[in-house]
Amino acid sequence: MPIRAEARGSSSRSTIDPAELEKFEMMAAEWWNADGKFKPLHKLNPVRLAFIRDHVAAHFDRDVRSGKPFAGLRMLDIGCGGGILTEPMARLGAEVIGADPSETHIEAARVHAVQSGLTIDYRATTAEALAEAGDTFDVVLAMEVIEHVADRDAFLTACARLLAPGGLFFAATINRTLKAYALAIVGAEYVLRWLPRGTHDYSKLLRPVELEASMQATGLTVLDRAGVSYNPLRDIWARSADTDVNYMIAAERRKAEPLI
Repeated sequence: MPIRAEARGSSSRSTIDPAELEKFEMMAAEWWNADGKFKPLHKLNPVRLAFIRDHVAAHFDRDVRSGKPFAGLRMLDIGCGGGILTEPMARLGAEVIGADPSETHIEAARVHAVQSGLTIDYRATTAEALAEAGDTFDVVLAMEVIEHVADRDAFLTACARLLAPGGLFFAATINRTLKAYALAIVGAEYVLRWLPRGTHDYSKLLRPVELEASMQATGLTVLDRAGVSYNPLRDIWARSADTDVNYMIAAERRKAEPLI
């Protein structure tokens, strides 16, 4: 989802893209319809969750077999939308804040959390607002967000500032390749109609090396990269070594000194 962010010292600089925000506002009522416009995210969610869970458990020495392995950890889900990924983090025991610039999305997320019996701090706010307030987290999630912002470097700077030293940052997005264009845009939006046409702009997609370079420039150290592939015969997504279309990255804020 579109998120605003600012680089330090650039108080008037915003990465929110009004056109992107409007596109997702129009689909807000569909968030928890597993067969609706966000069906691809619901299908993808188990893969995202496993990637995050495994890295967080290993990094913070948590036993995933325990009832609440993330208890005591503070997490931020940037661009949380209706809370599809936020809710599983809360069920794992984390103290979670879900942030999105859309009041409509946040209201949908709040209603569903109440219906699910979960306590989640949902806020209609932005990455830079949280960073300027000095808020910090053990884990920051920015899944399927970076391809919708207007300034990725400013956005990543805000995300890095939100991490406590030793904290983990996760990003997931779509590669800028002809294969991704054919499958994630033409196939998903125009042929299969999994997503509304125009959901993704090919020019905004990032190659892994580009995203990793931007992350490293903010003081983050990349720990792992994984691809996500779709099996049409089984209708499932799975983690893979193929990053040509969808991929996820895990990174750590190692340095205790101020970030850029």
